[in-house]
Parts: sequence; C-alpha cells; structure tokens
Amino acid sequence: MKKTRFAAYVGATFAMSALLSSCQLFTGYHQIEAADSADNWSGKIYPVAGETNIACVGTYHCEITRIDQTPTIAAETHQPVDRNIVIVEPDKDKVPLVDTKAVKLVPLSASGISGLTNYYARVTPIKREVQVNFYPENNLEYVERFTVIHEFVAGTYQLRAYKVQSQQKDSSLLTSASPNPLCIELIQDGTIERRFCKQVDTERQGEFVETGVFDDTVTS
Repeated sequence: MKKTRFAAYVGATFAMSALLSSCQLFTGYHQIEAADSADNWSGKIYPVAGETNIACVGTYHCEITRIDQTPTIAAETHQPVDRNIVIVEPDKDKVPLVDTKAVKLVPLSASGISGLTNYYARVTPIKREVQVNFYPENNLEYVERFTVIHEFVAGTYQLRAYKVQSQQKDSSLLTSASPNPLCIELIQDGTIERRFCKQVDTERQGEFVETGVFDDTVTS
C-alpha cells in the first residue's frame, strides 16, 4: 500500500539550490547535479520575458502535478498528462504565452530515480495554486504532497525541499527516533521568500506550516 503524506494549503517562490548551515538536501539531488551523461538534461532554465518559471528540487524526484485547474504530471505514470504542452527545444521555443490558462512543461534534468525526468513549468504571472509531489526516498512508494498558493510575478521560482538537522545532542531513544522535519523553501530569483516546515506536534502532525525567514540568502 502506498505510503502518502498530505500537506496543508500554503503560499510560494526560487533560486539555485544549495546547502544552508541548518539544513540538508537529499542525496538524490546531488546525484542529479553530478549527472554528466549526454542523455541527461543540463538543468538549465530558459526564461522568457514577462513569464514565470516554476521548478522543484531537493529530493530524488519531484513533480509539479497541477497548476490551478490544469493537470500537468500524472502521479500514476509520472509522465506529462498532455505531450502537447511539453517544449522539446526550450532554447529555441520562446514563443510567449498569451493565455493565463496556458501551461508549458520544459525538461529540466534527469531524475534521481531511474527512468524519470524533472520538468519545470512556464506560466503567465498571476496568483496561482501549484501542487507538487516530492519523493524524498529512492522509490515511488513514499510521496510528500505539497500545495502552494502564491501571487507569482515574472521571474524564476523554485520549491526546494530539505530536512532540518537537529541541533540537539540528546542521545535518548525518543530523540533519535524522531525524524528531522521536512521543510520547503519558496525562492524567487535567488532570494528565499517563504519557508514551510512539516509539524511533528500532535495537533498539527503532518501539516506544512509557514515559519519565519530569518536569513533570505541562498548560498551556492
């Protein structure tokens, strides 16, 4: 039976991923960065003036499954719902989107899970609801579902998943058994705009709750 976790509705933003002093990206993303096969995409985003790019990173695999009412990546097949919205040559196909309902998918990089591809989305800049599936482990049985609502502007956004490293040195069985919480940063053009972390308390267990951003610098 699939092990799924559900997120609360939240709101969003991007930059190139990196380690912060108190967080740790999943191994799979480093595998993606290190990929040098000719069959793997470079991970480059091709911006189009006046548009919004939305990408997800940080786990072995992640998928933007829906933007507003438009399904994008099918959770069952992990493939684009409609091949007609996929841009095959992003460096050449830069025709601007004119419809606020239009969504284009662009291959971003090879996934950390064999046989899959990470895509980013091109849309026009308005307030949107974006649904993302994150796969923190090297299998498709464990998925973290995250929904973000944000007033997007033109630029590049990234939803970056990581786990907070515990600062406690308590070696008790209870402490060691507690998982480090999963967090998602919403980053716009190199600046952390918002941060959401999964709660482990009994009242809100399993929910992503927005936390304060004390340092908005994304290191590289």
